[in-house]
Amino acid sequence: MSELIAVAMSGGVDSSVVAALLHRDGETIAGMTMQLWNQRRLPELATDKSTGRCCSLDDVYDARRVAEQIGFPYYVVNLERQFEQNVIEPFVSEYLAGRTPVPCTLCNTFIKFDQFLELADSVGARAIATGHYARITKNAESGRYELRTAVDFSKDQTYFLWGLTQTQLSRTMFPLGEMQKADVRAMAENLDLPVAKKHESYEICFVPNGDYAAFMDAWLKEKGVAAETTAGVVVDTEGRERGRHAGAHHFTVGQRKGLGIAAADPLYVISTDTKSQTVTIGSNDDLLRSAMAVRDVNWVSWTGLSAPVRAQVRIRNRHMPAAATLYPLESGRVDVRFDEPQRAVTPGQGAVFYSGDLVAGGGWIE
Repeated sequence: MSELIAVAMSGGVDSSVVAALLHRDGETIAGMTMQLWNQRRLPELATDKSTGRCCSLDDVYDARRVAEQIGFPYYVVNLERQFEQNVIEPFVSEYLAGRTPVPCTLCNTFIKFDQFLELADSVGARAIATGHYARITKNAESGRYELRTAVDFSKDQTYFLWGLTQTQLSRTMFPLGEMQKADVRAMAENLDLPVAKKHESYEICFVPNGDYAAFMDAWLKEKGVAAETTAGVVVDTEGRERGRHAGAHHFTVGQRKGLGIAAADPLYVISTDTKSQTVTIGSNDDLLRSAMAVRDVNWVSWTGLSAPVRAQVRIRNRHMPAAATLYPLESGRVDVRFDEPQRAVTPGQGAVFYSGDLVAGGGWIE
């Protein structure tokens, strides 16, 4: 009998197909769903939308149905406390500090590939498998594990995976990395999996209505944290007052909707300052940046950076990697100089460095 593989099951098509593939190949598997957020919390944020979010009770039900149909053990593990500490709290802190966080990266780094590996150890599993679209290879010369983009680049999820360590990569399997999404969906239908026609999950699991500011207000109220006075001014790039707002944390760089200001040409948020509660707006050209600094860099596939090097850099999940030169700075930070100015470089977002299909590393935009 093969050694046990723990499959992270979200209740969606991708992780269900992963379980089916491994089982078909004769692997011994156990399915595990991580309960991360109590959807009954903060009822004032309830929404009528039935699709588009992950980690719901329906997802647990669907994952269990798949496990029962295929025939392997299935467990639900409560990680709500760890999720709140490592994802929710940093998410709120970053927004209140005027930055735009990426909770899915935090979840992958500190929960799905950290806590989950501990869970795998507890059941004697040698490896974990997930439905992420990415690939892992091993460099024969250096012995280093390397993270690479998925064959189906339209579904590639490496933007959220730059925080993984060598130890985590050595024990992780991405069976879908070599597949096209259409083929994964077709396989689910051919196997008659109960989730074959299930919609994709796009929304952040703990923000069901997509209103980040409302979530933060409700979460802080639940915690008994008194709301601070956050009203301030909206100014243009010349410093002229153009309006008022109820809190700079309600805005993010590049935002166009919800400004409440009439103008002949489109206006966008250029920057936010939560200390002075000032939101600066301007034109699309005002959003262009030629350089940025990146902190807390984790070198996934490379061993580090000691001299300037060429790379492609992604500053958002659906951002096409842009050519740039990376310069090492003090304290492990990286200075990124783009060949062509990039739109809406947003503090708090992830910046991921690529060399072809290789994920060299990544960090947080300052």
